[in-house]
Amino acid sequence: MNYTSFILTALMVVSQPFIGMGDGPADNQAAKVRSIPPPGGLINDADRKDLEAQVAQLGQMIEGLKSSLTNKPDLAALIPDVQIFHNAVRYALSHNEFFNPTNEVPAARLLLHHGLVRSMALQSGRAPWITASGLVVRGYISIIDGSVQPYGLVIPSSFGARGGQSDSAMSSLSTTQPPLETVGGQPYRLDAWFHGRDERLSELNFLNGRLKSPGEFTPPNAFVLHLYGRYCNANKFAGEIDFLEALDDVKRRYPIDENRVAVRGFSMGGAACWQFATHYAGRWAAAAPGAGFSETADFLKVFQKESVNPPDYEQKLWHMYDATDYAVNLFNCPTVAYSGEVDSQKQAADIMAKALAAEGMELTHLIGAKTGHSYEKTAKAELNRRMDSIMAAGRNPVPKEVRFTTWTLRYNEMLWIKVNGLEHHWERARVRGVIEDVHTVRIETTNVTSLTLSMAAGLCPLDNGRRPMVWIDNSKLEAPSVGTDRSWVAHFEKSGSSWRGVASPDSVSLGKRHGLQGPIDDAFMDSFMMVSPTGQPLHEKSGTWVKAEEKRAIEQWRSQFRGEARVKNDGDISDADIANHNLILWGDPQSNKLLARIIAQLPVKWSGTELVLAGKTFASNSHVPVMIYPNPLNPKRYVVLNSGFTYREYDYLNNARQISKLPDYAVVDLSQPITPRGPGGIATVGFFNEKWQP
Repeated sequence: MNYTSFILTALMVVSQPFIGMGDGPADNQAAKVRSIPPPGGLINDADRKDLEAQVAQLGQMIEGLKSSLTNKPDLAALIPDVQIFHNAVRYALSHNEFFNPTNEVPAARLLLHHGLVRSMALQSGRAPWITASGLVVRGYISIIDGSVQPYGLVIPSSFGARGGQSDSAMSSLSTTQPPLETVGGQPYRLDAWFHGRDERLSELNFLNGRLKSPGEFTPPNAFVLHLYGRYCNANKFAGEIDFLEALDDVKRRYPIDENRVAVRGFSMGGAACWQFATHYAGRWAAAAPGAGFSETADFLKVFQKESVNPPDYEQKLWHMYDATDYAVNLFNCPTVAYSGEVDSQKQAADIMAKALAAEGMELTHLIGAKTGHSYEKTAKAELNRRMDSIMAAGRNPVPKEVRFTTWTLRYNEMLWIKVNGLEHHWERARVRGVIEDVHTVRIETTNVTSLTLSMAAGLCPLDNGRRPMVWIDNSKLEAPSVGTDRSWVAHFEKSGSSWRGVASPDSVSLGKRHGLQGPIDDAFMDSFMMVSPTGQPLHEKSGTWVKAEEKRAIEQWRSQFRGEARVKNDGDISDADIANHNLILWGDPQSNKLLARIIAQLPVKWSGTELVLAGKTFASNSHVPVMIYPNPLNPKRYVVLNSGFTYREYDYLNNARQISKLPDYAVVDLSQPITPRGPGGIATVGFFNEKWQP
């Protein structure tokens, strides 16, 4: 049987329709960009006043909980489970996001009722939803911007056997609920589900849906995690971190088996699944992407009918998210792809199959015969059968062989191999590691300068009676001994053409490393703070541009990534802010006090007459630099000059466009207008090298 093209003949389609990813060629006109999210409909004054009053009441109760639970950290940690309901309705009111008032106004009232019930429970020292089975929604506080983000769960009845009830059934307080305590039990399988594109998927609609439907797949005796993903971005950037944060939150709160976690999704969610399957392959027991897209250029040509010819630096940045570039990583993650036979998004699996074939691997690809953009019944059953079989076996955290490729230190780890340094970013790096026997490990590398081999306690298969030998390329090295707890860690760095063992990776000298490697958008994948200028700008024109771009960055962060950016004036930045956040500095050395403190230590010269960057000189009255660089006041964090995330309104129209549009630095020509595709003209642009030099 040829599993690469497993054609199934049943014709019945049993799935809910998925909303497509864009409107095709109509969305290829940058001069006619429609609003995303779309404008909402009007709700009548009586409904608005009633909802505003209930939002205010719940908000006061939340503030009361913060005060009353100060000395009860276990209960205080559950306040985000109340805030998700408050925020969902507050945002819909504040940002005109009632898209279908007839349905959404009653849904808003129900969500506020849930928030009220949970708030009252916490006040009485109870939290019945933490032991509930069925459909449950919860929230966590994101490190990125301090916002409260929601997620949904389908919890098996075996977990809720203690008497908890689902959120959808919880209409009043129960005096029979167990008290708040740590929940024990055997670890469970968890399947993470990434949703399809829905431009009207506000927090209100997401929570309402998660309280009504278990979704496409509900494996027996397993948890299902439904990601909000910060709205409609295919789980990229902050949406990517949303999954990692939500998953960590679930693991803290529930007994999840670390070696039985799967990633799944369809349409836009299928694209997210391809991304996580290839970029984090070592973390999952299995992956099941359906439709979607797996790279940018070919998909836009096929699906969007778009002529794609970006500048070279943008094509380099495709290497961040194109799953085809990371295909070999699926060596480490069992993957079952699905496509409808007549779905244009079958392109995603087809092009992944080609990328895998180039690595000597064959993609398992189930195809629903005569089916469009949905799951076909028989194919769906076969998909479940295969996934259940894979998940029963689980993940091997220390396999004998690991194959790993990356293009950036943002993605630097695969199972027991971690890459700490590259020779050149945005060129392919490879590592192949093999445990040859109980004494020998052999590593082959390309474009790598530093790496760590690490096996957790109880998992190292090497002999702890003598020091292991590690071959890296042509270097034979004696490695540190295996611990008596069967753990092992060894660090190596390349010097010239040879490797040597070191005590730890270099963390002192200025150089690109994981989480400090650019491009500009990377600053918004961790804790960040906007820093507003309070002084007079060097030039009125640049000052006007800065003011408009900062306002836009804050508004678009809320609109596209559903958070509330931290913002402080330049004179109010504390030592704690410098220690804890990437700082987004708006303005120039005259208008921004913090920028004035560090400008001499940045690779840019900026005066009232000229701007010098990467050896090129520009008139400062008509040019502004945007860039990312290690903060001279705290080199473990970034500073960014004059930029939010770099893709813009035109790119919102199709998720495959939502990639970094600028690299590590650029100079914006203010004589060119701001457009839905860019902040102005680009006078020069480039990447810093591995030592953060132009």
